[in-house]
Formats: sequence, C-alpha cells, structure tokens
Amino acid sequence: MPDTVRSTLDRALDALDGLQQLGEDVEDEWTYVTDLGAAWRSRLEEVVAARGDEDLPATRSAAVDRAIDEVALISDPHRAIDWLSTFPQVVLVAIGERP
Repeated sequence: MPDTVRSTLDRALDALDGLQQLGEDVEDEWTYVTDLGAAWRSRLEEVVAARGDEDLPATRSAAVDRAIDEVALISDPHRAIDWLSTFPQVVLVAIGERP
C-alpha cells in the first residue's frame, strides 16, 4: 500500500519534534526554537489538511525518509537548530510543495 501525504508527513513531524527538543537544550535560543518549530509544524499541518489522503509516489516518500534518517544523526543542539529551519523545507520540496 502506498504512503499518503499524511503518513509521510506524520513521520516528518515526529522528526521535527525531535529536532525541536534537541534544540531546546540551548537555553538562550529556547524562544526562537519553539517559535520556529511551531511555525514549521503549522505549515506541514496545512499540507496534511489539504492533501493528506493523496497517495505519494514511493520516490517522494523515500526522499522524505532519507531526510528523516539524516536528521536522526544530529546530536548537537546547535546543529539541530540549523536543521529545524532546513528540514521542513526539504520535506516540502520532496513532496512537491513550496516551502
């Protein structure tokens, strides 16, 4: 059974949450990290609301999974903050959306 936009973005949202949690370890950046995480969560949820049940080609869901695998390797909170803004854009492009 093919992935849907919803199932793919659910995995991406979990990864986004992990980045945010790691980035929150930088106390001086806590507000920035939580605001950034909320903004990108909102954007991804808009896509789920609009296209959630749409089947996603395997190549597109695999691209998202590859990005998820990459962010799972991040252990530095400062790097997590960098990826907190980059990762959702990669995910959106991978599924054929504008960032």
